[in-house]
Amino acid sequence: MKQMRPEATVLTAREGAPAPTRCAAAPPAWQRLALLWLMLSVLLAAASARASTVAVLQVDGAISPASADYVERGIGKAHAEGASLVVLQLDTPGGLDTSMRQIIKAILASPVPVAAFVSPEGARAASAGTYILYASHIAAMAPATNLGAATPVPVGMPGSLPADERPQTKPQPAAEKDAAKKAPESPAVPGAGEAMRAKQVNDAVAYIRSLAELRGRNADWAERAVREGISLTAEQALKEKVIDLVAADVPALLKALHGREIRVLERTTKLDTESATLLTIAPDARNRFLAVITNPSVALILMLIGVYGLFFEFSSPGFGVAGVAGGICLLLGLYALQLLPINYAGLALILLGLGLMITEAFLPSFGVLGVGGIVAFVLGATLLIDTEVPGFGIPLPVIIASALASGALLVLAGGMALRARRTRVVSGREELVGALGEVIDADGWAYVHGERWRVRSDRPLGVGQKVRVSAVEGLTLSVEPAAAAPADKRKE
Repeated sequence: MKQMRPEATVLTAREGAPAPTRCAAAPPAWQRLALLWLMLSVLLAAASARASTVAVLQVDGAISPASADYVERGIGKAHAEGASLVVLQLDTPGGLDTSMRQIIKAILASPVPVAAFVSPEGARAASAGTYILYASHIAAMAPATNLGAATPVPVGMPGSLPADERPQTKPQPAAEKDAAKKAPESPAVPGAGEAMRAKQVNDAVAYIRSLAELRGRNADWAERAVREGISLTAEQALKEKVIDLVAADVPALLKALHGREIRVLERTTKLDTESATLLTIAPDARNRFLAVITNPSVALILMLIGVYGLFFEFSSPGFGVAGVAGGICLLLGLYALQLLPINYAGLALILLGLGLMITEAFLPSFGVLGVGGIVAFVLGATLLIDTEVPGFGIPLPVIIASALASGALLVLAGGMALRARRTRVVSGREELVGALGEVIDADGWAYVHGERWRVRSDRPLGVGQKVRVSAVEGLTLSVEPAAAAPADKRKE
């Protein structure tokens, strides 16, 4: 009976009876975790693909080389991060023309649309900020803000007119304006300063009109902002079609821009900013360092430290600390001045003043060279950069403090030189004259300062006799008996 069960089982299998089924084994735990991780990654990727990113750059203060570098690098970083929009928050009184044009070039070449937003409340986009606003793809302002006053101000240029001599534009009635347009223009012969001024204004007008025509904004008001220096509030700018919209803050701006189509580099982009993620791009360490050294006051002080550091290193060589620090500071100061629009006559006066003060330390002239150097330095620092440009003037207290510090160093160096001149010589050949010695050999040898010297004298000398050195001739000392020599007040 025991042998029939397997045989019956075999027959059943051969006859086609269904074999007993077995439940499938469950996958291991690590496979389930890997599948779950893959599903989460797909969901997160899909969510991130749906949510756009908006980069925010904050320009607060005068437009400078550091500002231009920050905006240029910030737009590049926003493009690398895949941002769909760059919001440029502006609060500036104006700045340098070269830095402004660098920012505008970066905006015009940006593959990412740029929205210039004058915020927060109370901010302004004056002078250079107005040009940047016109150049941006989107121009927006917060309530209680203003823009305008875009008249160019000469920086470090000879022949620029003083403030009280600049032509003032007065508003004219409409009838007078029409009559002026119909009347033929009479030729005028402006002076050198007026001609330079007219060139700068006309160039600025053509530049801002080209930006206005590119973005479809009010070009006539832009020209008036340059020629007449007028300004507008946010509501007036919206009414005059200078800006595109007014928003309270960045989230409100993004909500208002959602779905708007923007023309960027010959292609149309539809903004998706309703649920965008904000990415604030702060200035990096390089940009912050550049902002510090391009301050005209800091650049002037760096140049002073560099010149005096090299002076002290060359006058009294030591461990090289003064020379190394002076060289670094001088190069940094010159690099900063190279970035700034300086008046080369002022720079030449500064270098002349430093040269005269250093010469005074080596060639005393009873203070004539030193005083002249201080005067030249003060005049050069005053003329170095035009103080009418917002944020780029060298304050008078800084100039006076630098001049006083230079004068103090000059007096200190002169006093040290005078004391060194009056100090008795304590080493070398000159110190041997008047020194005491003792004859140790009748053939003409003596000990002087513990050294054995060949001596000679017009008088006979005995062994052990005290002698005093009267002259040094090569390696031979001329001596005379100490009793016959004049009394010496020096202590032995």
